Amino acid sequence: MEIGRYHWMYRSSRPHRYHHVPALRGNISPLGIQGCFECCIKCLGGVPYASLVATILCFSGVALFCGCGHVALTGTVSILEQHFSTTASDHALLSEVIQLMQYVIYGIASFFFLYGIILLAEGFYTTSAVKELHGEFKTTACGRCISGMFVFLTYVLGVAWLGVFGFSAVPVFMFYNIWSTCEVIKSLQTNVTVPGDQICVDIRQYGIIPWNAVPGKACGPILENICNTNEFYMSYHLFIVACAGAGATVIALIHFLMILSSNWAYLKDASKMQAYQDIKAKEEQELQDIQSRSKEQLNSYT
Repeated sequence: MEIGRYHWMYRSSRPHRYHHVPALRGNISPLGIQGCFECCIKCLGGVPYASLVATILCFSGVALFCGCGHVALTGTVSILEQHFSTTASDHALLSEVIQLMQYVIYGIASFFFLYGIILLAEGFYTTSAVKELHGEFKTTACGRCISGMFVFLTYVLGVAWLGVFGFSAVPVFMFYNIWSTCEVIKSLQTNVTVPGDQICVDIRQYGIIPWNAVPGKACGPILENICNTNEFYMSYHLFIVACAGAGATVIALIHFLMILSSNWAYLKDASKMQAYQDIKAKEEQELQDIQSRSKEQLNSYT
């Protein structure tokens, strides 16, 4: 049974009175200051875990896509120059396009690093836990407009990354065809009736190099040697990882879109509740003013 504690309040011309002081609970001091444990629990309650998970997934996906894609493109150019297009003028346009794509990768990494931090900060200030941490929650038309802008921008970026995800699957498909052809050549080495020299891969049919490029294709043992090089092995697997990173980024943006839509609906409801509370407070103040004036008039008559 909890025992209450009392202290005496002395007055000059009044009898002694005592007032009940509530017993201490947890780590709360007598001055009402919360302890370290309560502060930690309160801070953890204010973390938007959904936005945090989406941010980590977005950063991971973009990092995998940009890092692996950059190295894989460099390896692809090296493979083309050494085995499929020995003349520099034949693949000059392709080299410029790949270099431009690498610069675009730098911009994508920088933009999404900043955008992910902004969305995480927006999640902190629009979650319901912010109201518990910082007191009365106020919304403005500008804040709701910014939240709506983030919803629209995230939707556009999600659609764009769907295209990036599909585009990143193209080199994976090309490298898979080359790798599967090499596997067929290895399996036919024991079969004398079907020579491996007749099995070829023509890169020109994919449109990445012109038809007058020399040699443009690789057959038999030459193709098998290409598949055994470290550049082909690394580029193939890096393109797979880059495609997976693009898919993870798409999932992260969809997750962000759901979070932002929920936060925008919360802001909309909070603004309506705020307007209702303002009207209610105004009416209560007017009622108190009327009551005070009526009391003054009654006192003046008496």
